[in-house]
Amino acid sequence: MVAESKNGNILSVGVAQIAPRLGRPKENLAVHLEIIEQAKKRGVELLIFPELSLTGYTVGRSNMEVAIRQDSPEIMELAKSADGLHVAVGFVEEGDAAQFYNSTVVIYNGKLAYLHRKLNLATYGRLEEGKYFGTGRYVETFWVKDPWRGSILICADVWNPALVYLSGLHGATLLLCPINSAIDAVGSEFSNVRGWDLVTESYAMLYGMPILLANRIGSEENLNFWGKSRVVGPFGEVLAMASEDSEELITAKLNYEEVRKARLRLPTVRDSNLALVLRELMRVDGFIGIPPMRQTT
Repeated sequence: MVAESKNGNILSVGVAQIAPRLGRPKENLAVHLEIIEQAKKRGVELLIFPELSLTGYTVGRSNMEVAIRQDSPEIMELAKSADGLHVAVGFVEEGDAAQFYNSTVVIYNGKLAYLHRKLNLATYGRLEEGKYFGTGRYVETFWVKDPWRGSILICADVWNPALVYLSGLHGATLLLCPINSAIDAVGSEFSNVRGWDLVTESYAMLYGMPILLANRIGSEENLNFWGKSRVVGPFGEVLAMASEDSEELITAKLNYEEVRKARLRLPTVRDSNLALVLRELMRVDGFIGIPPMRQTT
């Protein structure tokens, strides 16, 4: 157990693993409110729910029926309940010009603190997000409390290493990953369960950045979700993990001193050569392939 810090470096985090009811946001809202109250009683300061936690996952064809705006009464009710803690909630967002997004909003003390729109829309295997959602445009960060700064990447976003890299360069010291990962989403040759083990532990260690992974359980249409939500520490160690088949709230305490130690010993963020990366991207000139060979003298 981590000793309590006098300088506020300890952050109490919670991950809510639930089975959202497909297309029934009112029922899901009630579940969210109940878990928020549980988290308060357990001293949680930052709580994360899975991707599209208010609607269920395979909701694309019903976007217009379940979409809400970021300042909707439902979000405001959740924000009002989030007294003293940051809460990350997934929903179908209707933005300007009748555009629909797979979004996660962070609410705190009655207000919206941050919004992330999914960047990599999974449209492969049994997944069809690209047919129904608009694409987000930004990787940004938000303050949880000094010195903790969070960033959010939703599910397939995490499978683009450049986005995790950008989160680190923007100053994130904590990565929130709401996902909806199904055992059979991509194919039998690819293990989503093993894949997320590797991704979360590797990224956390590589960037000295704790990761909160919120997956769901249950089934929808032809997808079976496998749970195992978790909190991973800055050395890639699993601090807490949920089961594969039950709704539960897991908690852990993160110590910023461990982030400092990890980043001193493996200074990936410090040694990132962004100028080189940008120069090489410009040299490729917009196409994906093998860059032209430089001439040698």
